[in-house]
Amino acid sequence: MRAAILFTLLLILPFTSPTRASEGLQESLDAMSRPLLEALSLVGTPYRMGGQRPDTGLDCSGLVRHVYKQTHDIELPHNAREMSQRGEPVARSELKPGDLVFFNTLGRPFSHVGIYKGDGKFVHASSRRDRRVTVSDMHNGYWARRFDGARRILPGLP
Repeated sequence: MRAAILFTLLLILPFTSPTRASEGLQESLDAMSRPLLEALSLVGTPYRMGGQRPDTGLDCSGLVRHVYKQTHDIELPHNAREMSQRGEPVARSELKPGDLVFFNTLGRPFSHVGIYKGDGKFVHASSRRDRRVTVSDMHNGYWARRFDGARRILPGLP
């Protein structure tokens, strides 16, 4: 009986269309990847304090704000601390590409924000050495000591 079921499935599966569940999963994965791809396209953009536009320069929250406006038409505040109160909290062990990661870089919590890339890396507008949009490693001592938490702006994604 088991062989008959398997044989029937092998005959039917090539002719079935994708299920709604798999289509929904693909849409969710596409939605998750858009912010990261947009942020990576901005690597090299000059840092500018208060900057909100790639053509004139971006600061950390300006980068995140621009990315989410362009990819999902989501309006975020131009302030890392205020952004830290949006979306859903995410444990460090549960980070996914596109999540926001926050750091204490000015002696106050949630003073810097970036977009998680995966593998412990994140995209951000650096006001320090690079003075541009760059990719950094969260495991680096500087960033590891200053990590404040993370938020998922696109809730309900896998």
